Amino acid sequence: MEEHQAPRAKVITLCGSTRFEAEFAEVNQRLTMGGFVVLSLGMFSLPDLPGYDWTVDSLNLKGRLGGVHLQKIRMADEVYIIDPGGYRGESTRREIAYAESLGKPVRYLSREPPAGPAAPR
Repeated sequence: MEEHQAPRAKVITLCGSTRFEAEFAEVNQRLTMGGFVVLSLGMFSLPDLPGYDWTVDSLNLKGRLGGVHLQKIRMADEVYIIDPGGYRGESTRREIAYAESLGKPVRYLSREPPAGPAAPR
């Protein structure tokens, strides 16, 4: 029996402020249902680690989490910015600049029609 390999699905990394958790979930679901591989934020708030002082962050966990997200951008074919109302904070602007420096196409939720895209280009 001859096996056919499906074409590789486009990988899309979602970026944006953690305050938009609901929008991340909606876009993630829509794109996944469209057949895309979606990479998103690993968490939307810092975990409550008993005895850990996030204000000091002695283990540089924030930096390490940021590094993981940059790896997701490197793995992506495209980056999709979750920016309701056009809001892009400092971290998101850095991620956009990083994606553009790698030549990744960058799309914005705020620039899509109200219903959102059926599928990324």
